[in-house]
Amino acid sequence: MIARYSRTCLLLLLLCAGADLVSAQGIQQLGNFPGAQRLGNTGTGTKSKKDSLQKRDFLADSITIFYRYFDSTRNRTLDSSINDFTTRFPLPYSYYHLGNYGTAANSFLFNPLMKAGFDAGFHQYDVYKFTVENTKFYQTTRPYTEFAYLLGSKAEQLVDVKHTQNRKTNFNFGVEYRFSNSPGMLKNQNASHNNFRFTSHYQTNNRKYEFFLIWLSNKASSSENGGLVDKSKLDSLALNDPYELETRMGRVGAAIRNPFNTGVTTGNIQKESVFLFRHHLDFGKKDSIVTDSVTYKIFYPRFRVEHTFRLGSQSANFLDLNVDSVRYASYFNYTTPAGKAIHFKDSWNNIQNEFSLITFPDKNNQSQFFKAGIALQNLKGTFDTIATTTFHNIFATGEYRNRTRNQVWDLEATGQLYLNGMNSGDYSALVSLKRLLGRKTGSLHLGFQNVNRSPSFLLNPLSSFPVSNKGAYNKENIVRLFADYENPGIHFKLSGEYFAVSNFMYFDSFFTARQEATLFNVLHIAAEKKFRLAKHWNWYAEVHIQQTTGNPPVNLPVLLMRNRLAFEGNFYTNLFLSTGLEVRYNTGYKMNNYSPMTGQFFYQNSNTISNRPDIHAFLHFRIKSFKGFVRLENLNTLNMANGSFGFSKRNFTANEYPANTLWTRVGIWWNFVN
Repeated sequence: MIARYSRTCLLLLLLCAGADLVSAQGIQQLGNFPGAQRLGNTGTGTKSKKDSLQKRDFLADSITIFYRYFDSTRNRTLDSSINDFTTRFPLPYSYYHLGNYGTAANSFLFNPLMKAGFDAGFHQYDVYKFTVENTKFYQTTRPYTEFAYLLGSKAEQLVDVKHTQNRKTNFNFGVEYRFSNSPGMLKNQNASHNNFRFTSHYQTNNRKYEFFLIWLSNKASSSENGGLVDKSKLDSLALNDPYELETRMGRVGAAIRNPFNTGVTTGNIQKESVFLFRHHLDFGKKDSIVTDSVTYKIFYPRFRVEHTFRLGSQSANFLDLNVDSVRYASYFNYTTPAGKAIHFKDSWNNIQNEFSLITFPDKNNQSQFFKAGIALQNLKGTFDTIATTTFHNIFATGEYRNRTRNQVWDLEATGQLYLNGMNSGDYSALVSLKRLLGRKTGSLHLGFQNVNRSPSFLLNPLSSFPVSNKGAYNKENIVRLFADYENPGIHFKLSGEYFAVSNFMYFDSFFTARQEATLFNVLHIAAEKKFRLAKHWNWYAEVHIQQTTGNPPVNLPVLLMRNRLAFEGNFYTNLFLSTGLEVRYNTGYKMNNYSPMTGQFFYQNSNTISNRPDIHAFLHFRIKSFKGFVRLENLNTLNMANGSFGFSKRNFTANEYPANTLWTRVGIWWNFVN
């Protein structure tokens, strides 16, 4: 199957290679997308007569493309920058994984789940997923394709293909597929992810009816080894290859590293699919503008009836077909059934219908509206493929948004209250206000968020996963105050977050959950700044400072920082270059441990991990629509002890999980206009 996916991606590359390569141009203000105004028109509606100028297509040899995130009203343009690899690579620099890309990942920053309602409880692969929230809806004058391929050490691979086009000015669809596979440097560490997404948007010519469609699927397959049996042996490797070392889980003895083998015999398999269809019917006022040769018909929505249908399924599955009872008892204090494989599985089906009424107070500003709705959610759970149960939720939603026509003020207020059902009493509230202070002064953004949520279903006695103290817990409550100031003119951003948390849910061992009833606080301050050192030399500095009050069961690095020193510029007309060094550093702290059986990072207070700064050398370049990335990562692992020379001084991402040594990555990102 993997080979078939690879052949498909290569075929797509060959088919597109002959297309004209042009850079995506900046967006012109084309009205209220999606569908509020037709591409190429200068008015706000559709034409009732044909203009002789229409015989010429001014966009025939170029592309105008922009997008909006689902449930957003802000137009965005494509990013052609090359200086920050993490904008292309799915894993942000503020995250770490358990040794290789695709394994369980966690954030260095305090990042609690702030979502009311049902939650299954498995989030170790969230950063790799396609979600409804990060779905983009495009508008484009020409079919547009992106192809990306990355090859790393130990046969690490990532393929990403996306395509979007407007079949008509009022109908767009897009397809995106991403596949990654990383066998890893340790035994039983291979991880692969498959992500697929299809989107479609349509609006009738009279602009009264409109729909958005999202269909996405995520599959994560990650083998688990539980860490090394004896990490001290890393200092005496025969060939500097940790693959020869024994791990706590998985088959004992030698195994074959195969980049195309994505099967899991000991590890986690998670699947998720979502089908979402949102449509609405508008009632409003018709108008028209008459010029010498053209009449433009205009429609101003004043009242909207909206329906959102969501159908989803998800499953979490841990299995071990090579159980070693002695090792489970010794390393995890867990007694396994004699002579039997281990298998835990929770599956969920979700059907949700939401009906909303929306009103637009100002006919000339579609970014200002009031929304009120009611939703019914039906859930069916299956545990260990045998036991089943059903639940429901009824919740109300409300929303007010207003981005003023002069683009100075941007106000958003949203709320959600669970009235009845399994998660009755849950709620979420968000209020944010953004103010443009001036073109040279920048913008200020202030906000408040409060979430009251039920503990994840993983802690419910019905779940098949081995949490030793399942039961009824109080609702978790989190208050978040945030503010940020941004000034693009001087390349500066300052932000801050303040959390007040009560009834905090966490794990403190491989199988034990705890709830911290005492209120505690977390303060997070961040700053970003670009310094111009010389004509072609730039320094990008990013700093995060975190501090907790009291003695909460939360361990965080006090300081996390990333610095990039880059030689950059535009050379030979079409060559854009960025090359230099990237350094990431965090202060030593008691990093979380990880439980493969429950998929949870858990609090530990005994082992402090102090790592060397991560140092990477990079060469990034762009030639027209072609982007290339060459990276030598983890130069910090250089070891010259006792007169030797090699890359063997490893950092650790958990107590028994070593990070990679010298790692090479070569990647391309290519845009095509068909």
